[in-house]
Amino acid sequence: MRTSARLCTLVAATAIGLMAVAAPASAHVSVQPEGTAARGGYATVNVKVPNERDNASTVKVEMSLPTEHPLSSVMPQPVPGWEIEVTKAPLDKPLEVHGRKITEAVSKVSWTATGKGIEPGYFQKFPLSVGRLPENTDQLVLKSVQTYSNKEVVRWIDVPEEGQEAEHPAPVLALSAADDGHGTAGPSPEAAPAPAAQDSDVKKADGNGTDTTARWLGITGLLLGALGIAAALFTGRRRTDA
Repeated sequence: MRTSARLCTLVAATAIGLMAVAAPASAHVSVQPEGTAARGGYATVNVKVPNERDNASTVKVEMSLPTEHPLSSVMPQPVPGWEIEVTKAPLDKPLEVHGRKITEAVSKVSWTATGKGIEPGYFQKFPLSVGRLPENTDQLVLKSVQTYSNKEVVRWIDVPEEGQEAEHPAPVLALSAADDGHGTAGPSPEAAPAPAAQDSDVKKADGNGTDTTARWLGITGLLLGALGIAAALFTGRRRTDA
């Protein structure tokens, strides 16, 4: 009986451990470049906003740009069904870009739904053309706020310490090394026209569902394997005792 109890305890502990591993981190607002985002250059980035609620839609997204690393150019791409507001703030220290001084920079970009917004089970991408990217840092922390149709507000503003996982992590744009020795990467906004409006980039969040399903199937297999091993050990023990 003591052997049986020990085996049950072992199986239960294994199951709990596997369940803990299986619990996936919830999706959150993120930002990814199209290609690379090189220090000293320009890039097009996508702000990806998943809807995490089953009973409400995302109706507003606000993203703040760091004042310690001001960008001389921030151009949002029009998104059907969304009204865009660009807020600027004066700079403590003017920037010099292409021979002219920039005394203010974009401090926040807001997207407000004019229709249904991002419904449950979907995500939306909001493209931005940004530059000139700073050369004295390897990342930009873009704190964001997500508002739902039920008035719930989620603040993606946590900056985790190294080795820790934040509950509501702020989106982070990782910056790579410059493409050449002159600290530039990609064309400046003056050399390339602003992107034209495209069809709404709302998509079903199948990726997260697929990953979660695969993870649970794998964990289920491991759990069944652990149960099988425990049963075999128990059976062998009984035969030995007999």
